[in-house]
Amino acid sequence: MMQNQTRRNALAALGLAPLGAALAGAADGIPKRVLLRSSWQTVNIGDIAHTPGVLHILETHLPEVEVTLWPSNLDNGVDELLLARFPKLKIAKKNTPELKQAFEECDFLLHGSGASLVAENDVKKWRDETGKPYGIYGITLPLKKSSKTTATSEEALQKTIAILNGARFVYFRDSHSLAIAKEKGCKAPVMEFGPDGAFACDLRDDEKAESYLKANGLEPGKFICVIPRLRYTPYWTIKEHVSFDEVKHARNEAMKEHDHAQLREAIVKIVEETDLKVLVCPEDRTQMAVGKEMLYDPLPDTIKKRVVWRPDYWLTGEAISVHDQSAGLFGNEMHSPIMCIGHGTPAIVCRWKEQTSKGYMWEDIGLGDWLFTTDNADEMPGIVPAVLDLAKNPEAARKKAAKARAFVEKRQKETMAQLRIELGLS
Repeated sequence: MMQNQTRRNALAALGLAPLGAALAGAADGIPKRVLLRSSWQTVNIGDIAHTPGVLHILETHLPEVEVTLWPSNLDNGVDELLLARFPKLKIAKKNTPELKQAFEECDFLLHGSGASLVAENDVKKWRDETGKPYGIYGITLPLKKSSKTTATSEEALQKTIAILNGARFVYFRDSHSLAIAKEKGCKAPVMEFGPDGAFACDLRDDEKAESYLKANGLEPGKFICVIPRLRYTPYWTIKEHVSFDEVKHARNEAMKEHDHAQLREAIVKIVEETDLKVLVCPEDRTQMAVGKEMLYDPLPDTIKKRVVWRPDYWLTGEAISVHDQSAGLFGNEMHSPIMCIGHGTPAIVCRWKEQTSKGYMWEDIGLGDWLFTTDNADEMPGIVPAVLDLAKNPEAARKKAAKARAFVEKRQKETMAQLRIELGLS
């Protein structure tokens, strides 16, 4: 007992744990409570996956902790999906008595995975109103863009850094973000690589997946998935409140052939050189049309016979259940590959500068030869051979995916050990 207390005192002295919380532990019978700030939007299965992924990690490594979700958006039936998978989950939406109660009762705020410090203002609100600790889990730190001046951009970035500096830990989902944070003066007590929460998403809809695969003649292990993407997601085509962006549209039009030509060639080679079929599928609600225009329609009729184009959006569970039965996945997206690797399914990522630095996490988890930056002309010729190698050598590809998955799970365990310390449970 004395040794445990001495260790807790030492941790507190080092700033690694709140002393009062550490001494109290869970001995008083009140569970430790975490408020998870997550759930950014539902038009993208990757944005959906962030939340159940982090919830699964918490459930696995801190099962005694009570979790409340503070979401931005839970429409399209996503709240039902989460509650079906995590029946003990509490949800506290903005401006509700439940959120006020969560501010009073929760011991720690955990900002979930995202393209940036998405809920920066809400983290500041927690800090200012409660004075209680918080941590950041699996984000990218993009350089702030400004339509005004570089000085304004730098000022905005420094405001973000100030919030990060107050965190007990900051886990960046790619090493490039970690390097930028250090360069810009981030000095949180713990700053490390921490995988995107979506790696741990285990939502499934096997029934829907089986029905879809059967209806489209897709057999387990006998097809490979491909995902299209434009440089900028044309949200104006799916969200009424988003205005048409002429500049982004022009960039999309200028680059769409460049960004999909190699994917089309890979489809052709797969059909010609293997017995696999190809499924053209989406990650967000805009990509069914892109897949038809850029991948499916231009194919020769002889190739189309073994290619399936999915015309409908799907939710995360069905997508994972389909990906799991495929030979692998390739394309211009990030979170479908993340979910694939999280389940041991091989996945190749193509990225470009408009997608921030998140794609570099493939290097961080040992999959650098499955990452291609299409802005770099010398990398483009490697895409088709890599896809063919994955398709022709499935056993080796799965071993590589399994190794990456094991590394990700190790880091998940280590990050949760840090949270355990912050909650005074170690």
